[in-house]
Amino acid sequence: MTITTGTLGYPRIGQKREVKKALEGFWAGKLEADALIHTIESVETANWQRQLEAGIDRIAVGDMTFYDHVLDWCVRLGLIPNRFQSLTGLKQYFAMGRGVDGIPALEMTKWFDTNYHYLVPEISSDCQPQANFDDFLAKVRRSQLILGKRSNPVILSPVTLLELSRKEGSLQENLEKLLPLYGDLLTQLKEYGIEEVQFHEPILVTKETSELKEAILTTYHELANIGLPINLVTYFEDLGANYSWVINLPVQAISLDFTRGNNLDLLKIGGFPEDKRLGVGIIDARNVWKIRPQSVISTLHQIQEITTNISIQPSASLQFVPLDAQKEVNLAEPLRNVLSFAQQKLREVKMLSEADNQSFYDEIDAQWQIFKEFSPYSENVAHKLTNLKTNDFDRTLSYLERLEKQLPLPMLPTTTIGSFPQTSEVRQLRVKYKRGELTQQQYEDAIDHHIAECIKLQEDIGLDVLVHGEFERTDMVEYFGQQLSGFAFTEHGWVQSYGSRYVRPPIIFGDIARPEPMTIREFEVAQSLTTKPVKGMLTGPVTILNWSFPRTDISRQDQAFQIALALREEVADLEKAGAKVIQVDEPAFREGLPLKQERWSNYLAWAVDAFRLSTAIANPATQIHTHMCYSEFGDIIKDIERLDADVISIENSRSNNRTLEEVTEAGYAHQIGNGVYDIHSPVVPSTEQMAQQLQEGISNLPLKQIWVNPDCGLKTRRWEEVIPALKNMVEATKLIREKTESL
Repeated sequence: MTITTGTLGYPRIGQKREVKKALEGFWAGKLEADALIHTIESVETANWQRQLEAGIDRIAVGDMTFYDHVLDWCVRLGLIPNRFQSLTGLKQYFAMGRGVDGIPALEMTKWFDTNYHYLVPEISSDCQPQANFDDFLAKVRRSQLILGKRSNPVILSPVTLLELSRKEGSLQENLEKLLPLYGDLLTQLKEYGIEEVQFHEPILVTKETSELKEAILTTYHELANIGLPINLVTYFEDLGANYSWVINLPVQAISLDFTRGNNLDLLKIGGFPEDKRLGVGIIDARNVWKIRPQSVISTLHQIQEITTNISIQPSASLQFVPLDAQKEVNLAEPLRNVLSFAQQKLREVKMLSEADNQSFYDEIDAQWQIFKEFSPYSENVAHKLTNLKTNDFDRTLSYLERLEKQLPLPMLPTTTIGSFPQTSEVRQLRVKYKRGELTQQQYEDAIDHHIAECIKLQEDIGLDVLVHGEFERTDMVEYFGQQLSGFAFTEHGWVQSYGSRYVRPPIIFGDIARPEPMTIREFEVAQSLTTKPVKGMLTGPVTILNWSFPRTDISRQDQAFQIALALREEVADLEKAGAKVIQVDEPAFREGLPLKQERWSNYLAWAVDAFRLSTAIANPATQIHTHMCYSEFGDIIKDIERLDADVISIENSRSNNRTLEEVTEAGYAHQIGNGVYDIHSPVVPSTEQMAQQLQEGISNLPLKQIWVNPDCGLKTRRWEEVIPALKNMVEATKLIREKTESL
């Protein structure tokens, strides 16, 4: 039987980040809506063309988005919260994503265990969904002109959408409202001549409940009546206990991820129906390494012993990897030759579907052998890991004993998370320095000028604990990776984090060590300009790992510990330089959790230990901060407490204090930085709004535990937004202090 091929999605940012530039131009009023739409459609068309030229049989259509694919489906289904109803069109759409004055945006959180953020749907009990699929159907029509019968529309399942929502009412009640709308969509697609659709159902890999099973059975039995073949697509993990009944659903194909979890074992135990096609997600869509032929061929042969009706495809959408590894001409050839970005993964998909491809495998094997000799190995790092002791992970005094030794601060101390606006002037400084147009001294003098302005601004505003602004840093992970051995960096390796926010994740390709101090110079400059404490700013080991493309030849734990040992040296040097407060950010701590809760304990054990290994060297008088954003904490609060940070700052603005309530209800005893305003929105909150946020916060937590700060770093905002927002934040804090002291 012929082996077919398929894709589940493609990078949606453009070869030269055209989408980012168009979006930000539109938001700034420099680009008309028609020009924005033209850019989006041009990138979408180019994506289809690449997949067509690669020979892919079923090409994902409809995954392109202005901002977020979950938001797209909310709008198409009429799931518009009341506060946005007065707006229309793109104004309404972007208000839901970014907020507008007086109207807060939808909450944002991580898409399963990836570094992509989606907007959380809000569904009230009185919501009456009314569908408008015109934009989606237009995409499909356009795709058919290019792809013909290869057009394979991607639809976010109503069950996954609802399970990821903040909803009133039961899953089944809400599903009953949505299913007729989905039925109408499938009917229209069938009339268009579409031969099959993808229903993305990743929620199935996270849990097994009777409510979820009932909703899935209802959905697919009802939609089967339309008569349009469905490919039920799952990814990021295995189906677990759901496997036995999912394979019997009335669908024509089921796609599974064979790069994560144990789907191969489930397949061997449970078999696979003869009347269905198995989508074999064997090309890793979330890492940048080429296939290892021996491993992949072995897995493929085992699958073919069970079923021969298969399609080769990436494990998930390719949106999680950059576009083209061959553009990275400044990477060493032994490394570049074993990298596989979206474009290379299309070739891997195609070659795995063909019988006569031995020369392809031989070529890759030879490239891996050359890379193995090139990849750095450190006996010193190996020795340190082998000789770690229990006390390397423990502060010398307990939290309460440390507290009385740490710097005195006023009630409700104010600070920021770390970064300040990265203006075009600051970015140009780095570009000119990289090009050799500035000497190191000229570059450092210019950076120091920005640091001095930032320190003065914070003093004038009245913040209690200051930061240097991070003007020398492009990205909170990239900056450190560039100064550590074992990391490689791309020039064009952008992936979307959310909206127009793109990052270039580092690639870990060898053992990690710190050749020299990384942050001391800028800290010393900043601290010399003020008598107030300045925070030393570091990115934590778990976040550096989770926001990088990791090695696959050693464990994630070993990689996290290698990074932690390097950061441990930096913490010690910051203390020597006079730092009384050191912040080790871990915004990606939660996203590394396995999707199945029964597998959490192992990850949490080594992730917490990695943070402690980084920070335990600090003296008791040194206050250790960390920062986590856009996560739910209630179910892992004991593990967060085991980090033993003195202060944790959290996102609290978009969640209506729910995040703060989660940590306080769990009895968290350390200090908490209450993220009182949303930095991902251009809206400047008023003093009264932030005072109200603080007032609600202190109703849940003792005053002595609360810090006041924005919910995340300020690098993506403009100065004209940052300055009034921080002034209002400090003024709100003063109001609450005065009110509290008068009681």
